[in-house]
Amino acid sequence: MKKLVFTFLASCLTLIALGQTPEQKKLIELSKSYQNFMFRNEPNKQDIADITSSVPENLKATTDFVVQTISNNNKLLSTAFLSRPEETTLKQIYILYALGANARNEYPIDNIKLIDSLSNKDLSSYELLDNYYGMLFAAISNKNQPFNLSKVNLTLNEYKLKDETEKGILVLQAMSFCGTTIWGYMNIVKPANTKKAYDGIKKFPKINGHPYYQYTDFYFKDFDIIIEEGKGAESYKAYYINKFYELLMSHLICLHNEGGSEKEKNDLLLGSILKERKLYKYTKYKKTLEEAFQTQEKE
Repeated sequence: MKKLVFTFLASCLTLIALGQTPEQKKLIELSKSYQNFMFRNEPNKQDIADITSSVPENLKATTDFVVQTISNNNKLLSTAFLSRPEETTLKQIYILYALGANARNEYPIDNIKLIDSLSNKDLSSYELLDNYYGMLFAAISNKNQPFNLSKVNLTLNEYKLKDETEKGILVLQAMSFCGTTIWGYMNIVKPANTKKAYDGIKKFPKINGHPYYQYTDFYFKDFDIIIEEGKGAESYKAYYINKFYELLMSHLICLHNEGGSEKEKNDLLLGSILKERKLYKYTKYKKTLEEAFQTQEKE
């Protein structure tokens, strides 16, 4: 009996000395692996073996996701990973991302304190889901080269999304990622290389079997979220819908410069949120859009 008590106390003291549970230890390891390999660096077989060893049961889904985000030729565009994870997994992924951001601070918070703080924090499901799809599409951008999603169809009803807000989050994150592939051609290159940009647009995925621009279900209730490090909370729709408008306007310019037909231009103008005046309050291009449609109505 004394031996049993001693063994138990020794285990407790070891745990206190380490200051972390097996779950916390693995979460910190996963965060480091994600940070080390999230861009161009490719993990080798031993790295993957280390990541997938000694995984607590409740961290298996999170570990699988991290392995995919750091691997080339990953399965992130499969239904399994596009589908909404359970709330616990969403929070674990949010925390491991926050651990990585914390590590880059000049004066980082103790990892265990940060894990405890975020574990107890009341975070909205929308914020957690936005983080998940942000990481997923960032990984596709970093690892799945060359860019070509022309054969991808994002079928939203298959992904266990709970409401129109969650569907909107997936779409806006997906198109924000797609938009970065042409932004440079439209804004950095002088003059804009609309041919290269248009080639990129042709490689965009479909949404529910239709061209990406036909998705217009953005009338969900807005919410505030911290989107960029160092900035306070801001309107989710103002940030991401503005990006979507930028993408649509770039698409229209490409059609104009690269010989798009009148039908293609009208399909884009009248089949997208370009015409949705109730959404103009979420974009800095409100005046431009209003003037464009007033001119068209006069014609």
